[in-house]
Order: sequence, then C-alpha cells, then structure tokens
Amino acid sequence: MKFPQAETLESIAELINCKFIGAPSFPVLGINEIHVVEPGDIVFVDHPKYYDKALQSAATVVLINKEVECPEGKALIISDDPFRDFNKISAHYKPFKAVSQSISNSATIGDHTIIQPNCFIGNNVTIGRHCIINANVSIYDDAVIGDHVIIHSGTVLGANAFYYKNRPEGFDRLLSSGRVVIEDHVDIGASCTIDKGVTGDTTIKEGTKIDNLVQIGHDTVIGKKCLIASQVGIAGCVVVEDEVTIWGQVGITSGITIGKKAVISAKAGVSKSLEGGKGYFGIPADDFRSKYKEIAAIRKIPEILETLKKQSNK
Repeated sequence: MKFPQAETLESIAELINCKFIGAPSFPVLGINEIHVVEPGDIVFVDHPKYYDKALQSAATVVLINKEVECPEGKALIISDDPFRDFNKISAHYKPFKAVSQSISNSATIGDHTIIQPNCFIGNNVTIGRHCIINANVSIYDDAVIGDHVIIHSGTVLGANAFYYKNRPEGFDRLLSSGRVVIEDHVDIGASCTIDKGVTGDTTIKEGTKIDNLVQIGHDTVIGKKCLIASQVGIAGCVVVEDEVTIWGQVGITSGITIGKKAVISAKAGVSKSLEGGKGYFGIPADDFRSKYKEIAAIRKIPEILETLKKQSNK
C-alpha cells in the first residue's frame, strides 16, 4: 500500500510512538509485506528467524523489535510490537469507511455494464465495460474489475486476509489494506470468495475462468487463461502461472508457485511448488509417473509382509 503522499521517517515513528534510526527526513512511501516490498516501503519483522530476510529485502524501512545494525541506505523503526504498530499504520492510512447505500458514490461503473439487484459495491471500486454483476454479489472497497467480466450470485470480492498472530488473550488479526484486481474477460462462478491483499493485490489475470464455490486467499496471483473447478481452496501468497488447470476440491498451501500449463487432478493436496507442463494428483500431490510408482510400491506391502512372516516361521 502506498501512502497518498511521501512521509518522513520521523513522522511515521511519531505516529506509532517509536524510536527510529536514520535521518528524520528519510522518505517513506508506503507499507508492504515482505513478498511485495519495494524501495521506500516499510516492512515489519518480529522474529529473529526473519531479521536478515527483512533487513536485506527491497524495503528501505524496517519495523523491528530489536535494535540491530542498520544496513546502508536503510532506516529502522524500533518497536516492542511490530505487528501491532504495522496495524496502526495501516489503520491510519486506510481506515474503514462505511457506505450508506448499495452502490457507493465513489464507485465507477463502465458503459454497458449490468448490475443486478441486491449487489453491494464499495468505496472507490472500478468496474469496466460490458460486465455482468449478478444478484447478491459483494465487491468491497478499492476493487478493480476489467472489461467483459461476469460475476455470479453470492460471490464476495475483497474480504479480509486470513492472517492472525496468536497472543495469550486470543488471535490478533493483521489488518488488510490491499485490493482485489480482476482483469478482462474473467468469469467468476457463484458463491466464490476472493480475499484482498494484506497490503498488495490479489490478482486474477485475463481470460481465467473460475467455477462455483472457490476460495482464493490474500495476495495470490492467478495467471492468464487458467481453469479452476468447483470447491478449490487456494491459500494466500500463491502464484499460479498462465494456463494452469485445477480440478475440483484441490487444496493448495500458501507461498508456493504452480508452473505454467500444469494440470492438477481432483482432490489433490498441493504442499510444494510444482513444475509447469505436467499433470499431478494425490496427497501430497506429485506428478503422475512418480505417484503411480508410489501406489505400486504400496500395493506390494502385504506381499512383502507375508514373505517376511513366512521367513520368520522357518
């Protein structure tokens, strides 16, 4: 998320009442998670395991819970609770704004687009030309929808990321200030849920077709001309490259990449990145050749046990 205008290190530190290391006028342009940070961004880190990754990232300001050596060209903000203070910054620059009507006055809707009854369209939503938004669709603030997009009833675009910190008193939610971006010629089925990014975009690229009852997590990017069948669940921060086919009830873990033109068969459980141009099935998902070898080996287990039993009885 970029700020409306450039801020200074000193002003951000004052906002969250924290000490800083660096020039007071050091420019701060936005706030982002580590996988989408750019120069000028703040990134937060609250575990020693990830200190080096944050300090060496593209971010030029690191919100951190320990005073460490500041890398050249960067600045630090020292906080006793970076998660909390990251939320404070998000809430300050992206506060919740209630809408008192079904379609916000700040929404922009293109020519020849049809909005069916009982839809909700939030603040600063942009919908392109020749779209059909069917009844009971909810499109949260700041979503961007291209041209020739069809969205079926009951779908929700832009719900919060499923991202929590486990504290003694309960789960603390990381605020979501990102967007959902739907490119041209995308079809989205009924009762789908596509969560907005924490600070960046959840993106569905041009020509992709999504069946009913599909969940897509925060900051995930679905490539061009993908096919995603019913009841697929894709976690956050996944990259699905172009022309991937994902069949029904596939589950995909967070932070992995599915290569171009991969085909994932129904009910597969994907727990690692998969190379493009191959077919996969099973739990955990693997390519067909490897999986069939595994199945063949498993089928031999009773025979092996029987042989061992006979040998022990001699």
